[in-house]
Amino acid sequence: MSVLIGDLMAMAETQEWRARDTAWWRGLTKKRRGEMAEAAFLHKASMLGFGVSKPWGDSEPYDLIVDSGSSLWRVQVKSASRANKYGGYMFCAHGSRRKKSYSLKEIDVLVAYIVPEDLWYVLPVRLFRKAKSLRLYPKSGSPSKYNLYREEWQLLGGKP
Repeated sequence: MSVLIGDLMAMAETQEWRARDTAWWRGLTKKRRGEMAEAAFLHKASMLGFGVSKPWGDSEPYDLIVDSGSSLWRVQVKSASRANKYGGYMFCAHGSRRKKSYSLKEIDVLVAYIVPEDLWYVLPVRLFRKAKSLRLYPKSGSPSKYNLYREEWQLLGGKP
């Protein structure tokens, strides 16, 4: 299966983007899901007025660089498409090559995308630098210290 970025952007603009179809999302390889989450982030951040750059290769601990106009932010994008029985979505807070938590020297924020909810969390690395995973509960009334960071795009420099 091949998806071109232009096609993805056109589908997203018309609200027909199949990535919100969790069965389709789960059918993708882990690498392809990561690529699709990055493309979704690129679309979302661009629509909010941020500049977004992709580093050459995949050797850096961050996926993208966001330009807010006043600062540059190293962003790691993660996604989840399946909730546990309590409505929690689990996100790894470490790279795939090592099981060590991200540090302040590696990334500035982790952006977590909950696919079926089309919902984003912007999480500064200081929140989880000793944790290897995070669980987010997007349903209202759910006890989660991370709900404060739901759609908090201004943490990337106050653009939106």
